[in-house]
Amino acid sequence: MKNRVVYILLFLMAWQLSSFGQAGPEKQIRQILQRQTEAWNKGDIDAFMNGYWNNDSLLFVGKNGPTYGYQNTLNNYKKSYPNKDYMGQLQFTLLEVKPLANSVWMVLGKWALNRTAGNISGHYTLLFKKIKGQWVIIVDHSS
Repeated sequence: MKNRVVYILLFLMAWQLSSFGQAGPEKQIRQILQRQTEAWNKGDIDAFMNGYWNNDSLLFVGKNGPTYGYQNTLNNYKKSYPNKDYMGQLQFTLLEVKPLANSVWMVLGKWALNRTAGNISGHYTLLFKKIKGQWVIIVDHSS
């Protein structure tokens, strides 16, 4: 019996140490959104897209309806925001960041672009999924 308790304690200590220094899902997701903001504000749409799932099943829903696929989403961003005047400065305001399942999280927030081409803003819902050890946006509904 004592051996079992010792083994259980050793297992728990090893598990605790293995996760030491690793950011939890919420922190990782917030970091992705921060990196996206920084990339956008530098005018780098390609780096901004690093937060998205690079897959044909990526779903982006905007004012023109659904767009499927990473490349189609990237093309739409580049068409809608052809230069720094249209891109402006992005600000995300996170309203909710919560798990829906072990490997799926939802983010609800506001976005705003302060730009010389005219300020715009709206809301978004993102679904993040952990795929191959990385958190990525698999669904983006922005309006």
